[in-house]
Amino acid sequence: MNLPNKLTVFRILMVPVFVVLYLLHGTYPVLKWIALAVFVIASFTDFLDGKIARSRNLITNFGKFMDPLADKLLVCSAMLCLADYGRIAMWVVIIIIAREFVISGFRLVASDAGVVIAAGYWGKAKTVVQMIMVIMLIMNLPGVFFVIDEVLIWLSLALTLISLVDYVWKNRRVITEGGM
Repeated sequence: MNLPNKLTVFRILMVPVFVVLYLLHGTYPVLKWIALAVFVIASFTDFLDGKIARSRNLITNFGKFMDPLADKLLVCSAMLCLADYGRIAMWVVIIIIAREFVISGFRLVASDAGVVIAAGYWGKAKTVVQMIMVIMLIMNLPGVFFVIDEVLIWLSLALTLISLVDYVWKNRRVITEGGM
C-alpha cells in the first residue's frame, strides 16, 4: 500500500476518534479543541494524499474510490456531531448525506461495470468548503463569526447541490447504459 493510500486509511481511522472526542466535549470542554485538532489533521491528509499521489504518479483505483469515501465519512460524521449540538440544522446534514449516498450509488454501479469515477472539480470544492465550515462550527467563535458560519453552511449546501447535478450529468451513462 502506497503512502497516499495509507493517509486515506489514516483519515478513516481518525473518524471515530474525532466523534468520541467531540461528543464528550460537553463534559470535558478541552476535548472540543482536541477534536478540532484531529479533524484538521485528518482534513489535511486529504490535501496531502492527493498531492503526493499526483506528484509521484501513485494514483490507484483504491485511492480513487476510498479517498472520496474517507472524506464523506469524516465530514458527514462531523456534521452529525455538530447537528447533535445544534450547530447546524439536521435538514442541511440530511441533504448533504443524501447527496453522498447518490454519488456512492453511482460509483458502485460504475464499479460493477469496471469503471472507477474519480472526484470532479465541484466535488472537491464542496469537500474543501465543508471542511472549512466544520472547522468554523467546531470553534464556535462569537460575534461576526456567526455570519461567517451561516455563509459557509449555505455555500456548502449550494456546492453540494451543484456538485450533485454536475456529477449526475457527467456520469448519466452509468444509469442509462448500466456502465460506461
